Amino acid sequence: MVQAAAQPGMSVENAKCIKYAVSGEMYARQGAMVAYRGDLRFERKGQGVGGMLKRAVTGEGLPLMAVRGQGEAWFAHEAQNCFIVEVEPGDQFTVNGRNVLCFDASLSYEIKTVKGSGIAGGGLFNSVFAGHGMLGLVCEGNPLVIPVSAQAPVYVDTDAVVGWTAHLQTSLHRSQSIGSMLRGGSGEAVQLMLQGEGYVVVRPSELTPQKPQQH
Repeated sequence: MVQAAAQPGMSVENAKCIKYAVSGEMYARQGAMVAYRGDLRFERKGQGVGGMLKRAVTGEGLPLMAVRGQGEAWFAHEAQNCFIVEVEPGDQFTVNGRNVLCFDASLSYEIKTVKGSGIAGGGLFNSVFAGHGMLGLVCEGNPLVIPVSAQAPVYVDTDAVVGWTAHLQTSLHRSQSIGSMLRGGSGEAVQLMLQGEGYVVVRPSELTPQKPQQH
């Protein structure tokens, strides 16, 4: 489940920053380190194993860096809220690459297409983490953690979902008819439906459109 208290290695320093006590190796998104102390080395990761996380929908890459040595490092991203998910043995957690801040080297991951997502928005690509360790994530606002049960599936906006326990079944759900959409419906036409036993993490806002750069 989502953790708010300090954990070995990784802890929430405050709402906007994660502190990591490094003893060996860990991974973080490039540019996320805001401070450190001790004997630490930072190395960019290539596009091979442990290299790139694809961002959902856009397919853009999220470059990673390895942090090695002994010391403490602080990570943050655009003053977004930070929280920690513990991946337990035998379980998996699937997450949108744009929400990844840092994670234990004991975790492995692979890029997968979200089952049942079709080609909406170009297809949904998530990173599935497995093993045993901590995963530091970011999102705008305080994340919502919603339990999912076999009797009560949960429907989430595809722009608001952060991640979920990977054993949940996913599919796209249309919440209104084409006729309703043409008449100016609610605008919430398609959601990601999650079924099974587990939980889903949702950010309390949809994606903010990118502002054009001023020249």
